[in-house]
Amino acid sequence: MATMGLSEADRQAVEEFRQSVVEPSRTALVIVDFWAEWCGPCKQLAPVLEKVSADYAAKGVKLVKINVDENGFIAAQFRVQSIPAVYAMFQGQPVADLTQARTEGQLKQMLDQILAQLPIESEEQQQAQEIEPLLAMADEALLGGDAGRAVSIFSQIVQMAPHSAEALAGLIRALAVNGQFDDAEAMLEAAAPELLKTHIVQQAKAALALAREARPVADLSALEAKVAANPDDLEARFELANGYVANGDRQAAADQLLESIAIDRGWNGGAARAQLLTLFEAVGLEDPWVSAQRRRLSAILFT
Repeated sequence: MATMGLSEADRQAVEEFRQSVVEPSRTALVIVDFWAEWCGPCKQLAPVLEKVSADYAAKGVKLVKINVDENGFIAAQFRVQSIPAVYAMFQGQPVADLTQARTEGQLKQMLDQILAQLPIESEEQQQAQEIEPLLAMADEALLGGDAGRAVSIFSQIVQMAPHSAEALAGLIRALAVNGQFDDAEAMLEAAAPELLKTHIVQQAKAALALAREARPVADLSALEAKVAANPDDLEARFELANGYVANGDRQAAADQLLESIAIDRGWNGGAARAQLLTLFEAVGLEDPWVSAQRRRLSAILFT
């Protein structure tokens, strides 16, 4: 904004706008809310803007309120004709008109779309970069069979990044492998609702459910012989499937559960199918292996 020929008050307003909006918008997304004390709709919208801005602060979002009665020159530059008027600014330029977003859900949806398209520098991004090597270290410990060490590392990451779904999911899996089922459940109960909705945490929750029922078995030969001698012994087949799950043989587990469903899909209230679906969720519904097993399940159910 040019300042030549402006009054001292207008020049001061421009400088304040530069410091509070333009400069922060170089790396952050600044929501500019034009309002006034006499504006009823402005007062209704204010709590929504303040809450969402606080929720998205770690994502690089900042809220700046501009009173049009005190900053008429700035409002005129934005051609504000009615209020509330809300704009998103990035790198000194308006990138979106948020005025029509009057609910928390609408505003979050618009912000998510904007943030996905802009190179915003946020605390979340910086934090993700910081914890990435620690996550890799914890995953390596878990895959290497040192669940106790994995629990320790993941716990530290959760303290550093309490909003990280990857850290929470990793801790849940590590606790499950370490047999600390109650601790894992407690972590899930205390987790933020938005974390519980994430795909990766849902997978970890499913893995916990499987681990609660399954225990590693050094020798499954007795169960295998029992099933071979009586294929219709679905109790033994279910126990064998859980043994395979505990030992990390998901294919053998799926084979047993699918065979059980083929024999009697309603056995024990559909326990085999429920266990199979939990296994799918623990592995990940987008995994090619899961897709292949789902096709096998469909062939059994619909033929």
